[in-house]
Amino acid sequence: MGTGLVEGIVASGKLTADQIVVVETDPERRALLRLTYDDLVLCDTPELDQLDASTGAIIAVKPEGAEGAARLLGALGVARIVSVAAGISCARLEAALPGPIPVVRAMPNSPALIGAGVTVISGGSHVTKADLDWAEDLFSAVGTVLRLAERHLDAVTGVSGSGPAYVFFVAEALIEAGVTAGLPRDVATTLTAETILGAGKLLVEADESAEVLRAQVTSPGGTTAAAVRALEARAVRSAFVEAVMAAVERSRSLGR
Repeated sequence: MGTGLVEGIVASGKLTADQIVVVETDPERRALLRLTYDDLVLCDTPELDQLDASTGAIIAVKPEGAEGAARLLGALGVARIVSVAAGISCARLEAALPGPIPVVRAMPNSPALIGAGVTVISGGSHVTKADLDWAEDLFSAVGTVLRLAERHLDAVTGVSGSGPAYVFFVAEALIEAGVTAGLPRDVATTLTAETILGAGKLLVEADESAEVLRAQVTSPGGTTAAAVRALEARAVRSAFVEAVMAAVERSRSLGR
């Protein structure tokens, strides 16, 4: 996700590569980034001379490393922090800092890697509108940005943070179904991918709800009605609700 954000920010023109410092402890990943951006500042630990009074930082690490990263950034004196570490609250990160540094928590999803993500941002106790504007401006480089109270972030994680995996899971099933029905695998893959793309675009751009759009392609007694009936008989709707709630609970447990 960190790499995707760098690519999106540079591509959008919000910052140039030489204005971004990437702290990456893995030398192989640093080498890969260097192949893409000659001017990117790459290091395995940040230095004081790389910061000024307006420097903002993005924490894009595994949840278990977020507080340590916050302590390091706080000691260096960054002006503000945005964290994409799943489940780690603003309060926990604030407790790791030496003073009232603004902390914004963000939950992007993997389509951000191609500029088609959706990110929800929430502010901690020291955040101002200017801090949220800064975070929104950054994440708008990789897709849509929404603002919500932090209490909603675990639910956001369950729906959109983990959501692409659910879609890919459905895609796998549809591809296999197409092959079972006699289609070549490449044809089944193209049909599935383009159908998901088109349905998603229709859901975003149409005025109708998902329920109405589904009903519009479900003629009484038709093929789609037979398919939906089979899905409902196997409680697929309930299975998705349970899957989202499992992800929500896991996100909550990470923050405890």
